[in-house]
Amino acid sequence: MVVTVGVELAIDGVARGLSFALLGAAITLVFGLGNVLNLALGSFAVIAAIVATTVASAVGSVAVGAVAAVGTVAVLGLAVDRTLLSSVYRSTGEERIVLGIFVTLGLAIAIDGVLYVYFPLTYSLAHGVPGVELAGVGVRGSTLLTVAVAAPLLAGLFGFLDRTRLGTATRTVVHDETGALLCGVNPRRIRTLVFVLSVALAGVAGLLRAASSDITVAAGFELTVFAIIVAIVGGVRDLRGTVAAGVGLGVVITFANFLVGAYLANVLLFAVAVAVLVARPEEIS
Repeated sequence: MVVTVGVELAIDGVARGLSFALLGAAITLVFGLGNVLNLALGSFAVIAAIVATTVASAVGSVAVGAVAAVGTVAVLGLAVDRTLLSSVYRSTGEERIVLGIFVTLGLAIAIDGVLYVYFPLTYSLAHGVPGVELAGVGVRGSTLLTVAVAAPLLAGLFGFLDRTRLGTATRTVVHDETGALLCGVNPRRIRTLVFVLSVALAGVAGLLRAASSDITVAAGFELTVFAIIVAIVGGVRDLRGTVAAGVGLGVVITFANFLVGAYLANVLLFAVAVAVLVARPEEIS
């Protein structure tokens, strides 16, 4: 019995960790490429959940709602990048980091304010994926859905960065912006692409959250915090480390929730992040 429960918790933890990895990757991509810490990331995830739920209720298709949601946050991300972030990218060094924090924090507050007024309800996606039982181990449908969506998406992200010319250009800008310019790569366009990609990843994470539990506007802040913690533990500029940290922290917090409760589990999560910052302060420099 104990072994069975442990296996079930581990599977749920991996699924939660993959969702964390999507959020952490979204933070890492933008910070690693442009030194901008997107504190509005969780708000984009909530918008995706709201749009998906609303559209799915209207047309009777969760798949259509999901596509509409990701498309919506991608368009919003493009608009934000071409307007608010343009002034941020004109600055350099620490000034850009600080300005990016204030701009994205202000954006998060503005988005949350609008959502609280016009969308104050609780949102949930009825995904319709049945659970399964293998060798006496029960696996929830939402867990299966999260693994089936997040794992290929993360694999595709690595494939894009490692095996495509556009991905190579992106890595070039990260490592040597001057060299990228000399090779004919436009860093500003690459940053736009990556920012849109990052909010799309956050949107998918928001949909997976809504498929496993209810989601409200207040969840935006929580999701942003989880994303930052995962990115810090994994290395803010290390995408592979961030994904590994997301999966590991997902397993840890799932077991901690079961053993000591949600409050102490969150305290443990913060403690891990603080310990990493103390041991490796250069991770966010």
